[in-house]
Amino acid sequence: MSKKIRIKDIAEMAQVSVGTVDRVIHNRGEVAEDSYKKIMAILEKTGYKPNLLARTLGSNKTFRIAALMPNPAQDEYWEQSAEGVKQAQDEWTQYGIEIHPYPFDLYNKESFASQAQNLLQTPPDAVLTAPIFHQEALNFFRACQDQNIPFVVVNNTIEEGGSLSFIGHDLNQSGRLGAELLHLSNPQPGTYAILHVYDDVHNSLHLNEKEKGFKEYFAEQNGGGFKVVSRDLNHTHEPTLEKDLNDLLSDASLRGILVTTSKGAFIVSRLIEKKGKNGVRFVAYDLLKENLHYLQNGIIDFLINQNSKRQAFIAISQLANHLLFKKDALPTYLFPLEIISRQNLKSYLNPGH
Repeated sequence: MSKKIRIKDIAEMAQVSVGTVDRVIHNRGEVAEDSYKKIMAILEKTGYKPNLLARTLGSNKTFRIAALMPNPAQDEYWEQSAEGVKQAQDEWTQYGIEIHPYPFDLYNKESFASQAQNLLQTPPDAVLTAPIFHQEALNFFRACQDQNIPFVVVNNTIEEGGSLSFIGHDLNQSGRLGAELLHLSNPQPGTYAILHVYDDVHNSLHLNEKEKGFKEYFAEQNGGGFKVVSRDLNHTHEPTLEKDLNDLLSDASLRGILVTTSKGAFIVSRLIEKKGKNGVRFVAYDLLKENLHYLQNGIIDFLINQNSKRQAFIAISQLANHLLFKKDALPTYLFPLEIISRQNLKSYLNPGH
């Protein structure tokens, strides 16, 4: 049935007055239980969605939200984030929310700065962004504040940035969790490596926070004897990257590896598969296709799911509620750190089954 169904149509189907339907939709006033159940069943069956914006604001004003996000074609993690933006757009379009994408090159800070400048040429009502590049993001945030443009950030935050809300994870705890998952099955002292693959740790606050938590965990273990090594494998030349990884995997004292970037996990997985695990535990991030393959094959022991799709959806919803209904956004919206293994993977891939 068409989504343009009217309250009058619902009243006729339920054999009640228009006023009764209106009270149910807007949750106001007393309604007999049998009438309430009948109306709710019809609303669900017809997929009726009241135009709450028009009723609440008495206008058809349109709000523009700019999404300054990494190019989804470059990385499956950000492709999932784009799916979250699309889901939010489908949810909020009927309320007068427009979302305009401004994709930037994930590996090029000049691209971020350029797209930020393009965005500000026609200032939006609000902005969603991922502050991948620290200094460039700060410059953009200052420009937004100068123009009174509210913004929310996902994936990582910049404390001094002034965002309306941060949606994501506690990155320090994320690094600690990765360390603990590696250490649980390897209680003996040894070498534990944290690898930043395809990303520049020196300009990425989120990677620095994960590394800080990782190192803190091992520093706090009684007895010591744990060697932590950090490798910034931000190479575009794959043979060089593989040589560095082979050198690391040849270390007989190596007990575990945490890869902080979801896309880089498959490179490490491929080499471990070729050389053999030799008792080395491996933790990576996110339910990407390659990562799922290596988790199912036993190369990756655990995945920490960051749920980029849901992060983006919640971020847009925070902005929409702020613009439409003047609702205060939660300054920090932290997601739980989800641990995925082969044992519980099915429930994540097929929820409800």
